[in-house]
Amino acid sequence: MENSESIYGAHKPVIEQKLKDILAHVDEIRETMTQSLGMDPVEHCLGRVKSEQSMREKCRRNNLPETTESALGKLYDAIGVRIVCAFVDDVYTIRDFIVNSGKYEILKEKDYIRHCKPNGYRSYHMILRVDGKYHAEIQLRTISMDTWAALEHHLKYKKDIGGRQALIVNELKRCADELASTDLSMQTIRDMILEES
Repeated sequence: MENSESIYGAHKPVIEQKLKDILAHVDEIRETMTQSLGMDPVEHCLGRVKSEQSMREKCRRNNLPETTESALGKLYDAIGVRIVCAFVDDVYTIRDFIVNSGKYEILKEKDYIRHCKPNGYRSYHMILRVDGKYHAEIQLRTISMDTWAALEHHLKYKKDIGGRQALIVNELKRCADELASTDLSMQTIRDMILEES
């Protein structure tokens, strides 16, 4: 029988507002950076409150009771924001703005750009505590990292790939490395253009 009560309890409207507040802060950062760079550093920015079903499934995967306490106190991604930038340097600049804003407590940071996962996944992850009790996961990445992650996600859940698993894994890793090299080249080109300006 499906549980009709929200796993977020009475907190759901509050976490929805916290998401809006974070997105508004990202817009402020974008505006500041646009004034200094002459271009918006963010290609796109997506935010969501984790769906009831996904949060319940995550509780089960982590052997936690499906309660508001688990969803908001034990798991840290009820609020999720993905910020996709054109250039690697912008990822780190936005990260610095977030850290130095004083708006959040930074609980955890993982730099999968400088230290990619074995499969080639690259992104910068942050876990923030907002107003002392709510948590948000921020993912910062470039367009190419985002494209690779989306394709890898689709392929990971594809059934019946048979004996090609190892080949696919190796090809995905090769593509990830090539995209990372391209990101660095694009960054170098932009730096040269900015130096000339």
